This record gives sequence, C-alpha cells and structure tokens, in this order.
Amino acid sequence: MGAGSPSPTRVAPRTGEPLRVLQVIGNAIVGGMETWVERLVERLPAARFQVTALCPCESPYTDRLRALGAEVLVTSMPDDPPWASVQMATMLARHRRIELIHAHLPNAHLLGGLAGHLAGVPVMSTIHGRQLSTLDLEVHRLVGSHLSVVCQESFHHALAAGADPARLSCDPNGVDTQVFQPLPRPGAVQGVRAELGLAGDVPLVGFVGRLSPEKGPETFVRAAMLTLARRPGAHAVMFGEGPMEGGVRALIGQFGLAGRVHLAGVRRDMPHLLPQLDVVVSTSHSEAMPLALMEAMACGVPVVATRVGGVPEIVQQGRTGWLCERGHFEEIAVRTAELLGDEAARRAMGERARDWAVQRLDLARHTQRVAELMLRLGRPPEPASALRAAAGHAPAANQATA
Repeated sequence: MGAGSPSPTRVAPRTGEPLRVLQVIGNAIVGGMETWVERLVERLPAARFQVTALCPCESPYTDRLRALGAEVLVTSMPDDPPWASVQMATMLARHRRIELIHAHLPNAHLLGGLAGHLAGVPVMSTIHGRQLSTLDLEVHRLVGSHLSVVCQESFHHALAAGADPARLSCDPNGVDTQVFQPLPRPGAVQGVRAELGLAGDVPLVGFVGRLSPEKGPETFVRAAMLTLARRPGAHAVMFGEGPMEGGVRALIGQFGLAGRVHLAGVRRDMPHLLPQLDVVVSTSHSEAMPLALMEAMACGVPVVATRVGGVPEIVQQGRTGWLCERGHFEEIAVRTAELLGDEAARRAMGERARDWAVQRLDLARHTQRVAELMLRLGRPPEPASALRAAAGHAPAANQATA
C-alpha cells in the first residue's frame, strides 16, 4: 500500500477452491491486449481459476469472453472513473469474494486499483505497451499493485521510472504454436489470393494490425509502393481496421496502388490466412511484444519489422527476419523485396522462425508463468510468525514478556 494508507482486511483464502479473479479490461475492441486476455482466460485451468470480467461496454469481445465461461459485467471506465464505477467494481470484488484483481490498460489499472484498495484485494496490472504510463506508476505507488510487463525494455523503463522492484516482473507474451503453424497453401480457388482475385502464385506481402498511428500503416503503404515497384508481379494485403482507414485508402489511391494493395478488414481466421503470406511486415512506431509477429513466425513466415520495444527479443536479425529502423520505409522495402525475390532464402528463414517460435515463444510456457504469478499474488504464503501463532506457538518476544 502507499505510505500512510490504511490496510483493508484481505479476503480469507479458500484452500482447494479456484482462485477468484476479476479481470478489469480497459477496452473491448479487436486488439492485441484484448486477444492476450482472451487467450489467458481460455487457457487458465477451470479447476484452479474462476474468472469474472469487467469491461467498458458490450461488444463481440464480451460475447467471446462469455463463451469461454467468464461472467462479464460492464461499467464506464474513463481515465477519471465516476464514483458509480468505483462503487460497482468494489462491491463486485466484495460480493464475488474476489481474491485478485488483474487490470489491463491504465484506465483499468486505476479503477481496479481503487476497488482493490477499498475491498482489501491485491491488484496486478499487465502493462501491454513498451513503456509504463504515468497513471500506471501513480496507481502502483498508491495501492502497491504488482506490475507485470511483457518485454525487457518495459521492465527497465519501469525500474527507471521508480517502480518497486519487489512488485515488478517481466512475463513475455507467447503464441499458440499448435493453432498457428505452417500449412499447405490452399488451392487457387480457396485461398486468400482467390478472395482478392489473384492468381495462386502471386507473391503476397501482409500487414496485420490495427490501422492506427502507433502501428504505422502509412509507412507500410509507402514501403509497399517501393516493394511493388521492385517486384512488379507482387501484391500486398492489410488485415485490420481503425481510425486511419480513410487516410490509408487515400494514400493507396495517391500512389496509384489501387488493385495492388488490398484492404481485407478484420479477420478471425488468421491461423488459416497467415501461412499463405510470403512475408509479414510490421511498421509499428511503438510495440511491446506484438502477437501478429509471433503468429507469423509460428506459421513459418519470415518477417520484416521495425526495431522498437520488445521486437528485437522476438526477431533474430538475418535468421528469422529483418529488423529495420522505425519509419525507414525505404529499408523496409529493400528487405521485403529481397525476400520476395529469393524463394530459398525465404523458405529457410521461415523454417528458422517456426523453430524459434516453438522453442522460445510458445504460449503454454507463458500462460503457466502468469498463472503461477496470479496464484502467488492472490494467495501468498502465510508468514512464519502467523503459522506459529496458528499452531499455538507464540513468538519468542511474546514469551519473554508473558
């Protein structure tokens, strides 16, 4: 807790029963954070965890959480939460006898932190970005929440910002290498090329991500312009939607790329689509450990990515992909065109990417680590003094004064 803060009474642990967890999720769109939480909820053993989720609105995302067996409620979740939201989250924690609050995004961390402090429940926040926000740091200091970051850059930034090392851990993202794996390319009338009206042997470069400023979709279009000039038979496809979609369409038209750079929208069948791509390009200006890159690598697809955040922890330079400087679309285009022009190098790089994903990035290892952290925070071991007292053995100091 923060200095001078009262310590509310903790919920008594119930040995043998599932840990009751409240997931406070700061958004409910299609994004990396939401996907991360969805996969965690899906893979937490029901015998050990019981999940309730609090989201800012109803959406297809909340429907998917319910389908996974989570109880889902909604409340307003701005950066300055109204009292009604604080009250609801606090009473929810008390009424459901929540043992751990797990927050995602700064607004959720603030709401969950306040509710946890008032209800006497420990709080954990997963920091999905590459840097700790001021709001995350303030909540961490005020309520003593545990910060779980997903890459080394985030970890050291949090230390530099003043986070408590005892309440900080690095728990990298993972990818389900059984769901995302290399597949035979489908026939010409079945695959993504057929959907786009392309021949089955057309080289195809992919972008997977939200069309928003941090993902750099405009950089991808500029890189595609140069790549397709070098490889006239190639095409590019962008999977995702977001606030920059209109600007991306305008840029495609301005560069004369209509019919060669395709906008495919949001797709839920990426395990089927990714293996059909020849190269996946990430042009993000800011990332932690992007799921799209790990998924592409697990599918045996080489990647070209900007050197930001935790991306260098994922991509082995020159072995599983290429790292380029942020915003340098010319360098991105050169590396992408090289891969498109060398099938043997592309195949070898994709095979190494798959091996790396299986060995180092598998989701099972990540989920187990996060689950163990949640159990440790939600049900910490009793101090030795408490165990002695429970067994009827008073501490030596008390015996001396008896």
